[in-house]
Amino acid sequence: MEEKDLRDLLDKVKSGDATIEEALLKLKEAPYEDMGFAKPDLHRGLRQGKPEVIYGQGKTPEQIVKISEMLLSHGQKKVLITRMSQEAATYYECNRSELTKELFYDELSKVGIAFGEKADEADDKVGKIVIATGGTSDMPVAEEAALTAEFYGNNVVRLYDVGVAGIHRLMSKEPMEEIMTANVVIAIAGMEGALASVVGGLADCPVIAVPTSVGYGASFGGLSALLSMLNSCASGVSVVNIDNGFGAGFLASMINQK
Repeated sequence: MEEKDLRDLLDKVKSGDATIEEALLKLKEAPYEDMGFAKPDLHRGLRQGKPEVIYGQGKTPEQIVKISEMLLSHGQKKVLITRMSQEAATYYECNRSELTKELFYDELSKVGIAFGEKADEADDKVGKIVIATGGTSDMPVAEEAALTAEFYGNNVVRLYDVGVAGIHRLMSKEPMEEIMTANVVIAIAGMEGALASVVGGLADCPVIAVPTSVGYGASFGGLSALLSMLNSCASGVSVVNIDNGFGAGFLASMINQK
């Protein structure tokens, strides 16, 4: 929606020719910007409460920069970029414009955050999301989930390498206290994916299970963990796709902020 169209719509609301509900519906229907190679959803934040996210894998560094600039120029203060390569992050740093003030990049999770203004470290965060992993090898997916949840304004507690192969690590006092006081837990594991069922049997809050592609041949790139988690006998366990840390972090944020 162009500025002129928006002004016309607001003038109609002011004069009584359109109701607030009609104007809100019109804004929600306002589409996207056609960039040729991408059509950024500029009003997703209005419709769904959370703005557009860039999935970096498969996009060129130039495309990522241009889409970031488009989103920032339409009111987003920061843009989350998942599966962003180091090459793309380096290109971004070397080709920043007036719109793109700063880039945070985490090499482990391949998460980038583009800022339209300087990052504010004092952003208030709410609630409590606990992220537990079976092993250290699951950390890239876990950090994608953690950084996503923090991006959306949630407090995150990390419990890494507490898998069932050494279950005493999970059952010790501090991890148990964190799990029992969480609003939502994200359980991330590869191999046989048993961590989700164990956590699901301990926690009194929703548990989001994330199977990872970590494991030997018969794990079939995470399929074994996925099926184990889908077949969990613990109540309150939901499952996202293999290695989908972003999806888990986003869903956990929705639960935590209700």
